[in-house]
Amino acid sequence: MLNTPIRSVQWSGTHITLLDQRLLPAKTEFLSLTSIKDVWDAIFKLKVRGAPAIGIAAAYGLALWTQQTTLTNFNDFKSELVKQGAYLESSRPTAVNLFWAVKRILSVVEPVSSVETAKEAILAEAQLIEKEDEDVCRSIGEYAITLFHDEDTLLTHCNAGGIATARYGTALAPFYIAKERGMNLKAYASETRPVLQGARLTAWELQQLGVDVTLITDNMVAHTIKSKGVTAVIVGADRIAANGDTANKIGTYGLALIAKSLGIPFYVAAPLSTIDLDTLSGGEIEIEERHPDEVRTLNGQAITTPDMKVFNPAFDVTPSELITGIITEKGIIQGDYQPKLAKLFL
Repeated sequence: MLNTPIRSVQWSGTHITLLDQRLLPAKTEFLSLTSIKDVWDAIFKLKVRGAPAIGIAAAYGLALWTQQTTLTNFNDFKSELVKQGAYLESSRPTAVNLFWAVKRILSVVEPVSSVETAKEAILAEAQLIEKEDEDVCRSIGEYAITLFHDEDTLLTHCNAGGIATARYGTALAPFYIAKERGMNLKAYASETRPVLQGARLTAWELQQLGVDVTLITDNMVAHTIKSKGVTAVIVGADRIAANGDTANKIGTYGLALIAKSLGIPFYVAAPLSTIDLDTLSGGEIEIEERHPDEVRTLNGQAITTPDMKVFNPAFDVTPSELITGIITEKGIIQGDYQPKLAKLFL
């Protein structure tokens, strides 16, 4: 049981301690990231994944760089910090929390005038980002639980749990809150091909929590919803546009279409840091395409010819009209998303 939830990203004074999510559930291994290059590599290679956890890792990555730089001139330090932030941003283009965290770290050096003061402010801000994310995720869970009843069965896709955040998760947060309150929520988790985050991470995490969870392949979703009494779908998000269009793990769009067809609600759970008001609609969201071998191989074994052409987008965009509600730390937004999402930031 996850009596003490695993922290996927931790500041350890001179380095970052990071859960290597690629190895779960077979192996629980923590890495020591000792350079900003290590942080870039961890984000790019999915050692850390989940939009909030990526943001936390990036914030600590910049704090780590400040500890190691020999720059003493403040203007030089500030200029190089901007470059290091852009370097981290190049690791993955879709999850807005990465850019949000880097921007937030850069903003704290604006009112200061010395390198030492900047270093202290950056580390303090990174730690605050982690603490806030834990509080935010709990609040998301408390709002989400009001949508469900004891013995409800929810279906989720990809992993938006505690290891994708500071704690609790977003889409999985109501399962944690339900356990605390003695409620019983059942779950179906889709595999989430080709990297299998649902199978390796979500199913494992819910099982450790003591949730009645059943794993299905992605192409079983429609039949499962129809035949197994699924009452709602809840997923996380990597970026929410100003109009409510939502980028999430590939397969989410199809899942929303199925939920709409079968008449069950489709919820997105995400913090305000995932809402990007500068992106007007889903059509403006850059969709990351990953290496063909993620599809051409399974557990390191080839399942196609080596030169097979592959289309491997990591995300898709669910139009806002398919989303029943967006659950944030400030409440649940339903319908007419553009003005309501903007109002959250006032």
